[in-house]
Amino acid sequence: MRTVTRTALASLVVGTLLAGCAQRPTPADLLLTNGNVYTLTWDEPGRDGAPAANAPHTAAGWKGDAQTVAIRDGKIVFVGPANAADRYRGEATRVIDVQGATVIPGLVDSHVHLPELGRSLNRVNLLGVATEAEAVDKVVAWAAKVPAGEWITGWGWDEGAWADHYPDMTLLSEKVPDHPVYLRGLHTYASWSNRLAFEKAGITAATPSPAGGEIRKGRDGKPTGILLNQASAFIERAIPAPTPEQLKTQVLDGLQAMARAGYVAVHEAGADTALMSAFESLNSEGKLQVRMYAMLSARDPALLKAWLAKGPDTRGEGMLMTRSVKVFADGALGSRGARLLADYADRPGHRGGSTDADFDKPAIAAMMKAGFQVAVHAIGDAANRETLDFIESVAKDTPSARQGRHRIEHAQVLHPNDIPRFQSLGVIASMQPAHAVEDMAWAADRLGPERVKGAYAWRTIRQTGAHLVFSSDLPATDYNIFYGLHSAVTRQDKQGQPAGGWHPEQRMTAEEALRGYTTWAAYSAFLENQTGVIAPGRWADLTVMDIDPLAVGEKDPARLLSGSILKTIVNGKVVFEKP
Repeated sequence: MRTVTRTALASLVVGTLLAGCAQRPTPADLLLTNGNVYTLTWDEPGRDGAPAANAPHTAAGWKGDAQTVAIRDGKIVFVGPANAADRYRGEATRVIDVQGATVIPGLVDSHVHLPELGRSLNRVNLLGVATEAEAVDKVVAWAAKVPAGEWITGWGWDEGAWADHYPDMTLLSEKVPDHPVYLRGLHTYASWSNRLAFEKAGITAATPSPAGGEIRKGRDGKPTGILLNQASAFIERAIPAPTPEQLKTQVLDGLQAMARAGYVAVHEAGADTALMSAFESLNSEGKLQVRMYAMLSARDPALLKAWLAKGPDTRGEGMLMTRSVKVFADGALGSRGARLLADYADRPGHRGGSTDADFDKPAIAAMMKAGFQVAVHAIGDAANRETLDFIESVAKDTPSARQGRHRIEHAQVLHPNDIPRFQSLGVIASMQPAHAVEDMAWAADRLGPERVKGAYAWRTIRQTGAHLVFSSDLPATDYNIFYGLHSAVTRQDKQGQPAGGWHPEQRMTAEEALRGYTTWAAYSAFLENQTGVIAPGRWADLTVMDIDPLAVGEKDPARLLSGSILKTIVNGKVVFEKP
């Protein structure tokens, strides 16, 4: 009896201790309380955008499905109601009362050019300039504080809006004669330079235009100062390359800007050997505060060869992941470099630039067969069709290559016959909502009233069941997430024009727009089991904002533009806090 009693007592003690452990889990490192938390763990919306039956959406609208998030060792350990928060408090726990702010899975910008963003902090900003004279005045002001002979770079004049009245080098050369000047267009597919820059680059009347580019020349045969698409590389090669340390600084500056904007990860759309070296160095030094998904630049064949020997990084962990290749199939629509199946509506006889020289199909096919994802820049309907044909041919030859979640970056103008092929081939349409509202002033002129219906066609693509992902293409576009969401939901510019939206039948719902930067972004990087939703065991990558993007996006989308980021959390660490 005594033995039985002692055994029973021991069992009771153990049971009590276990019950106590269940009631009191190990304290969290970081605890978010009083939040309006959207976990995004419910089912996907319908192809028409209708919320799933298990979504936290009623006739009254959206409301978060949790209030508390507990984080330990870089992972989420609990998501749930407000009354559970005390269970995860400990002496060393940092508790953040977000006071009703909205908490979402960490934002991802799936198409960026990070060093250019870093450099943009130290170059002439031409965003919004309306005239040549205004742009030149900004360069003159910059030249006053730069030693003679030093390069001046700038960015932001709108090559699409200016395409019918490009400036020349005359005024720029007259006002800024002692500095070589290189000014990239808003979408980086045109550049404008002064005479000294052309001299340093060795560009003369006798210089032929490269494949996929154009040196604009006047009636006298001399360069005008404008270079389109691949021709801009002539000037870029003349600009002194940044040192490895300067490049790392540009990357860090860009990452800090992204953290302030609420992003926990970015997809770098084309990293060459120097940039990959910078990423790898910063990663080994533990300095990457925002996660990096790197696309290798196909313009660097030696880099592709080296990675082909190593194989893709498929671990799905850490701050740096490299398993994709960036390729170009054409140029931009605004500068009439996008390749079209039929003539430009506003330039008969012209169908855009030729395939970029870096689209080495055998080399890219070899990368696909080795397990790499390929991400092809294709804007015109001809370039998109060619890209889909290429992906289909590789998949036929090597069926496993079809599992690569290949992407078409921009997928901007599509022939109706090609839209269903995204779904059937498993190709992701990687698109930029802001491009539609920024291009709408001239896109119909380039394409005509019928063909433009297949441009920026997000809803049409969604209705086929194909995968979408959204991004900014920074620094060519404002990467503010609230601008991206507003563009996707309204198809209006920041002034609310046009009334009702441009081709409103292609609008996204607020949930679809948000998923384009979260769950869909996770899928596009093979990380849907690690991130994209707020759930136990997932990465502790979160964004906290002062508006509810689902409720506001559904009821009063104009108010999306007034939102701001309060906190950005990556790997369980707060990397940005609004003062």
